[in-house]
Amino acid sequence: MFKALILGAAAGGGLPQWNCGCENCNLARDGKIPASTQSSLAVTTDGVSWVILNASPDIRAQLAANPALHPRSLRDTPIAGVLLTNGDIDHVAGLLSLREQQPFALYATGEIHGVLADNPLMQAVDPARVPRVAIALNQPVPLLPGLTATLFAVPGKVPLYLEGETVQTDLEGEQTTGVHLQAEGRNIFYIPGCAAVTDRLAERLRGADMVFFDGTLWRDDEMITMGLSQKTGRRMGHISMSGSDGSIAALRDLGIGRKIYVHMNNSNPVLRPDASERAEAESAGWTIGQDGMEITA
Repeated sequence: MFKALILGAAAGGGLPQWNCGCENCNLARDGKIPASTQSSLAVTTDGVSWVILNASPDIRAQLAANPALHPRSLRDTPIAGVLLTNGDIDHVAGLLSLREQQPFALYATGEIHGVLADNPLMQAVDPARVPRVAIALNQPVPLLPGLTATLFAVPGKVPLYLEGETVQTDLEGEQTTGVHLQAEGRNIFYIPGCAAVTDRLAERLRGADMVFFDGTLWRDDEMITMGLSQKTGRRMGHISMSGSDGSIAALRDLGIGRKIYVHMNNSNPVLRPDASERAEAESAGWTIGQDGMEITA
């Protein structure tokens, strides 16, 4: 049976974010709404061996909080591999916490492997023990017995630290990918970063058993109106949940079995259980992901 464990449901910075005094962050500090660590998902087909999708900066705490991922003996781990969907800091920085000479496979596109190879710090994750496995787009690769993964391009942009003067936010290539997981006839998709739902992406997701999807912002100008940033969601490479061009509308009529939001920014009102925005998302068939949530298919 396929099982997914949400290790972290928040976008970069987590909830609460260390330097943010917004309503959500203060509520989380006070224990009035659930706190969330940064975006990551663990998947398994047997409950014994696991693959981590994106290595969050919070991975040490995430592994400690989930007994299924604890060592089973001296210098042992259930983690067979880590798969990266892009090169964002909140998805790769956790690799540095996995540098203790422990073997596992590191999966990513060739371009993302190139980004990591250009950073000397990442050589601390010894390539001799952690083989780099390059995945070509649209080519299935076995991750675990009975589990394959296919990476595919979704609209997005390069990581913030690679941005130049001109930034294309709907770039489709190896820099921003979704993951199609297949296990026992089930089709599960993990897309934690996405700038738009194109017709091609919609058709790919049609009839899926389960979709974990980018829930960064509720509305495009959310962070601007709150005084937190001068960037819209589109400028950051993330589609919003609401609106006629948001993900709720875009994925509404695709016959998807279960839809779960992940990668939610600390500003997003759906993080408050009593918010009207959360009720709207849930009435449209969405689950708001939380740390520690287990989902089977």
